[in-house]
Amino acid sequence: MSTKYVYTFGDGKAEGKADMRNLLGGKGANLAEMNLIGVPVPAGFTITTEVCTLYNQEGKDAVVKLIENDVKAGIAATEKLMNAKFGSKGEAFPLLVSVRSGARVSMPGMMDTVLNLGMNDDAVKIVAEKSGNARFAWDSYRRFVQMYGDVVMGVAAGKGEHNPFEVEIDKLKAEKNISNDTEFSAEDLQELVRRFKIVVKTKTGKDFPTCPWEQLWGAICAVFDSWMTERAVLYRQLNQIPEEWGTAVNVQAMVYGNMGNNSATGVAFTRDAATGEDIFNGEYLINAQGEDVVAGIRTPQEITIEGSRRWAKMQNISEEERAAKYPSLEESMPTAYAELNAVQQKLEDYFHDMQDLEFTIQDGKLWMLQTRNGKRTGTAMVKMAVDMLEQGMINEETAILRLEAAKLDELLHPVFDKESQSKTKVLTKGLPASPGAACGRVVFFADEAEEWKNRGEQVILVRLETSPEDLRGMNVSEGILTARGGMTSHAAVVARGMGKCCVSGAGEIVVDYHKRTFTVKGVTINEGDWISLNGSTGEVYLGKVATTEASLDHDFKTIMDLAEKHTRMYVRTNADTPRDAKVARDFGAKGVGLCRTEHMFFEGDRIDAMREMILSDTVEQRRIALSKILPMQRSDFEGILEAMDGLGVTIRLLDPPLHEFTPNEPESQKYMAEKMGISVEVVKEKVDALHEFNPMLGHRGCRLGITYPEITEMQARAIIEAACNLKLKGLNPKPEIMVPLVGTVKELRQQANIIRCTADVVFAEKGVKVDYMVGTMIEIPRAALTADQIAEVAEFFSFGTNDLTQMTFGYSRDDAGKFLPEYIKKGILKTDPFAVLDQEGVGQLVQMGAQKGRSTNSKLKLGICGEHGGEPSSVIFCDKVGMDYVSCSPFRVPIARLAAAQAAIMHAKK
Repeated sequence: MSTKYVYTFGDGKAEGKADMRNLLGGKGANLAEMNLIGVPVPAGFTITTEVCTLYNQEGKDAVVKLIENDVKAGIAATEKLMNAKFGSKGEAFPLLVSVRSGARVSMPGMMDTVLNLGMNDDAVKIVAEKSGNARFAWDSYRRFVQMYGDVVMGVAAGKGEHNPFEVEIDKLKAEKNISNDTEFSAEDLQELVRRFKIVVKTKTGKDFPTCPWEQLWGAICAVFDSWMTERAVLYRQLNQIPEEWGTAVNVQAMVYGNMGNNSATGVAFTRDAATGEDIFNGEYLINAQGEDVVAGIRTPQEITIEGSRRWAKMQNISEEERAAKYPSLEESMPTAYAELNAVQQKLEDYFHDMQDLEFTIQDGKLWMLQTRNGKRTGTAMVKMAVDMLEQGMINEETAILRLEAAKLDELLHPVFDKESQSKTKVLTKGLPASPGAACGRVVFFADEAEEWKNRGEQVILVRLETSPEDLRGMNVSEGILTARGGMTSHAAVVARGMGKCCVSGAGEIVVDYHKRTFTVKGVTINEGDWISLNGSTGEVYLGKVATTEASLDHDFKTIMDLAEKHTRMYVRTNADTPRDAKVARDFGAKGVGLCRTEHMFFEGDRIDAMREMILSDTVEQRRIALSKILPMQRSDFEGILEAMDGLGVTIRLLDPPLHEFTPNEPESQKYMAEKMGISVEVVKEKVDALHEFNPMLGHRGCRLGITYPEITEMQARAIIEAACNLKLKGLNPKPEIMVPLVGTVKELRQQANIIRCTADVVFAEKGVKVDYMVGTMIEIPRAALTADQIAEVAEFFSFGTNDLTQMTFGYSRDDAGKFLPEYIKKGILKTDPFAVLDQEGVGQLVQMGAQKGRSTNSKLKLGICGEHGGEPSSVIFCDKVGMDYVSCSPFRVPIARLAAAQAAIMHAKK
């Protein structure tokens, strides 16, 4: 049986359905499903994602030949259902189509779309005659030439230049002394078509194609090509979307929102994508087509009366002026609005999630062009999940699985300090497109935003309106400010998906790309000046506004309570201070998975004692220096053990090579020489002797404790004394002493003996005992391979996946930034292995270490303390291999908790 590559839909029937999104893409699958449930959808067909894969493997000619007959059949089926003719010579109304992308997950604005395809010099006259509306016909034609010229033929603006088609529009507006596109006459639009074709010829050296079939294949191939554009590749990297998924192509009969004042187009959300409020909202434009709304070239109006009144209040517009000049769709087209309102509720109830809708009203009749699960901010994500759970729309498991764990980070971002905010000048106010607080230096170009960021600067990207080409700049910016566009513009939708603060439609600002300035109310802001954005109110401030920690609400607590209820694996934190430990415990951490003792040596005059120890010649001298460090360490450990009272605290013994603590500057060498009563030359010789060619693999970790057992003895004493002191106060300390960088069981056994002997001595001295554990960090491949032997001595393993990744790949984490971006760009690696655990390689060592360890010690406690412990996909892997806990930085604890609960639910289902 031959493979089916084209699936048709229309008139209440469809060859596909919602659960075929991997094959039909999200848009194609939902277009099919909307047909099947009785929602009005223009007829068309979907070319599958498999064809995109073939296109990238075999090329254009092979794919066109493969699907040519299927596409012709799809057009014929659409012609029949729409009572129109593709390439009509006058025998019927011309069938014009849209050609849109549609990956299995939403990638808003990242790939290409062409509208009004099939229009040419013959079709425009037939459309004008049969519709009785010449203006509509020529408006559709000029839109098609502009969009096709841009998307398929590559007519684009240079840096800092206006789009060449928009330049021609602005010229003609000036000639005609008009301000809006809707004021153009049919003759004006005919003149624009003529000028647009000259632009295409000038820019490309080619004539604009007139054959509808040539146009169609050009657009289909352009959509497939757009899967591999720089912006689409970057978006996939940012969102971990596999390249091999590909995109579908949806070819659909056009319906027209630009037929006059009884026609419109819009974008809507069944709930507020920024805040999560359960309110239908969106924007529309009368006498327009869909790209006008999302492109942000015209600032649209609100769909509902409530939304319109809220907008007017933010803009300081009176109710009388609002109703007269900016009426909602609910007011201007009440019948169409009522139908749209019913459809949006039907779709949300059907899909059990917030829907992002696109619609067109053609001469009073409503058509739905798309529905998909809408992108949302972290705040909205949490609120929607809790609300839908309380409304009975979804169950607890669905509420947990629906959340993107990494987006919880947005809720933890700082917010503006109210006092500082009240003292800062408000420059202007736009639309609160994506919440948050952002401060940065003004930059006007996306590529330069990257350059500024690489220099360590915080930037705010300021644009007239954003386009998909601005994605890189948006990604590195603290926030985005646009002069044009509404709440559903490209800037707003993409910023919300990224969790970036965004103020859109700030109409008072005048952007001058050439001068690199924007002006507002007589104030000029230059490139590099500081501004601040409040994405929750739309306010733009001059200068920096101070920030403070965010406060977490009831919905966040509800989600954390649900995570606690459904999780198996618990979460600890990496904390070196009592303050970090307390912050993490408040977020729900159940202990410390990594306390790095070396960080404590750099505070105050502690470094002097540490350097004395390093520069000493004899064991006796080292012990004297260590005796100065002991009380300092003991005090630190008491603070952390007290902050985590009753919970396990894993304390890693000294790990870095000693040269990291040495005095390397002449002034510090002279100071230490005087302090120790030795010559500067002796100090310098000692420092030089400690130099290593490859310190990561050198004299560090347990090797230090084996060479200088008195260091291990001092640290063990400090830990056990701290625990005993707390127990005598009535507390319940649970220290876990971790020996780092073990590669053989003999290393661990030697260090464990020192720790246990020291503990026995302290217990005798204090007259009290505490429960403690001795374990090791599995961070050397050999340790994973011989984990069964090591587990005979260790009571716990903590997988140090930072070093394990370095040693498995042979990459230096400090130097990998020079080549890893190129590896990811060329597809050698899908992700940065230091950010996302490499499950195929490093993960196999982790799994092997866990299995081997428990084969000889069934009670072995397993955890992970590398940076991967807070990355959601890595947390899910850790649950799969049976770890007891993951450990991460304090502010990633909520993310790890949610990911752990998701893992438990997913693995229980399997």
